[in-house]
Amino acid sequence: MKKIVYVLSMVSFLVVSGSAFAFSTNAKSAYMIDYDSGAELYSKNADVLMPPSSMLKLMTLTVLFDALKSGELKMDDVLTVSENADYRNPVWDTASKICLTKGQKITVRDAVMGLIVLSGGDASVVVAERLAGSESAFTTMMQNKARKIGMPLSTFANASGLPDPNNLMTTRELTTLGTHIISDYPNLYPLFSTRRFEYNNHKDAWCTEWGRTHTLNYNKLLFVMPGADGLKTGHTKEGGYGMVASAKSGGRRLVAVINGFQAKNHDALASEMKRLLNYGFTSTTNKIFYNPGDKIAKIPVWYGRHEFVIATVEKPFAVTLQKGQSLSGLRVLARYNDPIPAPVAQGANVGEIIAELNGKVIARAPLVASSRVNKTQFMGRVFKNLSVIFGGK
Repeated sequence: MKKIVYVLSMVSFLVVSGSAFAFSTNAKSAYMIDYDSGAELYSKNADVLMPPSSMLKLMTLTVLFDALKSGELKMDDVLTVSENADYRNPVWDTASKICLTKGQKITVRDAVMGLIVLSGGDASVVVAERLAGSESAFTTMMQNKARKIGMPLSTFANASGLPDPNNLMTTRELTTLGTHIISDYPNLYPLFSTRRFEYNNHKDAWCTEWGRTHTLNYNKLLFVMPGADGLKTGHTKEGGYGMVASAKSGGRRLVAVINGFQAKNHDALASEMKRLLNYGFTSTTNKIFYNPGDKIAKIPVWYGRHEFVIATVEKPFAVTLQKGQSLSGLRVLARYNDPIPAPVAQGANVGEIIAELNGKVIARAPLVASSRVNKTQFMGRVFKNLSVIFGGK
């Protein structure tokens, strides 16, 4: 098949104004990207494996979200608390929890909210045992999911993030995980912006008092930064403070991670994350070229019931640049094979769209089919072959 490179546009203009200041953080590792373009906006030791603390619970939630998405679990399903998740188990003495007791029943909905808002490690064990039979088996599910979504380095020893030498993640891979949650679970992601959750089904007087005083989200960024809507904090003595965060401003979303930050409390962590995100918003800018559904290319289909399929993008295709940077010489290309064979499924990858600045690729994304094109019947293929033989197209 012939490879087609189609120049969609040439751009020549200058983005004016903005900040040129540099950013620095005392965190051991940090990473930030633009959600739409995928552009790297800040990186410090982004590929160094570190204890993720409770940020690891995002992977626990991801496996759980897959079960909800597939119908294996429903929000109203009831889970049973084992001895491993009982608050009297010494591992939960100083750990974050929603305070559960052995034999207690908890809905999936409460487990999800307990994980997101209260960072309930006990809830993570209940979920793990329900989905995999044991927490150990569940870590294999976590590992497999991590590899599937592009996290080759992360390793998991438990579902809660409690200190263990084999709980290791990088800030780059935590960013990948946060981005995956935002894009793949649009109906569930809004739960991460919940500021307060009061679990009121305790079966023990001590837990009832615990629950009365533990209701606010550990993610204090939600309280101090307009547009912040997720995701998860973490803290252990070994790992320091960390946060996977996302915020929107002017319709633009950034995703950032800090880990190994030495601070007094979660408020200080939120202040540092706010500073990082504000740096991203004020020092860079986006230009969106195409939105989902836009007609980008009209690609011929071989043996198709329709002669062409329209190629579009799954999410906005954007370019991120420093404010004040010239875009002279920027060009946007669509690359695809011509023709592509039928059948073509709606959403199937049919090529890619690329942005180049002075010959260097600065953004790329898959082109997808906007609709399905079925294969012609046998006689239709015969007539097509005859047409080609006798000089047709």
